[in-house]
Amino acid sequence: MRRSDRLMNLIQILRDGSLHKAEDLAKRTDVSLRTIYRDMDTLAASGVPIEGERGVGYRVMAAITLPPLNLTMTEVEALHLGLMAVSTSTDPDLTQAAKDLARKLDSVMPEDPSKAPEGFNLAVYPFADAARGFQHLPTIRQAIRTRQKLSVTLDDNIRTLRPLQLDYWGRLWTCVAWCETTQSFDELRVDQISDLRILPGLFVDEADKSYAAYLRQKG
Repeated sequence: MRRSDRLMNLIQILRDGSLHKAEDLAKRTDVSLRTIYRDMDTLAASGVPIEGERGVGYRVMAAITLPPLNLTMTEVEALHLGLMAVSTSTDPDLTQAAKDLARKLDSVMPEDPSKAPEGFNLAVYPFADAARGFQHLPTIRQAIRTRQKLSVTLDDNIRTLRPLQLDYWGRLWTCVAWCETTQSFDELRVDQISDLRILPGLFVDEADKSYAAYLRQKG
């Protein structure tokens, strides 16, 4: 398993709000305890809101705030996209300005990890490849708002989805959807989508295929 995939798996495990011991995480991901400690450090450095410490346990908190503002998911997306775009500029002054702005944002982030991700620096390894998924975010967001089905290509497999929710996890975006191909709920990493298009026609809300039903199933 690639390290980036293992880190995403760890996020999925930790985000249930429960405290998970490092020993248990090591067993579930089939790696050493030392590797788990390194992974936790990497996640924290990449902006994932990790709460916990060695010998106690870890969990992920989802709230994203920036005093004195409360940021919406769309505002976080715009801010992140802007910094990423400018940081790759051929103009060295603009590139440096993006890095400086990221550091200034870091300085006003709350220290309480239950209130926000700890740090907003530009994406670091292993999440730099997540930028590939940014191009799909506007389309997915539009489909969620208008209740339109999506044709999504993942690992050379084409699936038909009802997109329900976009979530942001420290440089990684995921989409909760009802998959009509598998007839089940799924949570997809947006950066792993190779092709995406909106299908004609709308889907009707159904209680057993809604985001509320997904949350009940997880709980």
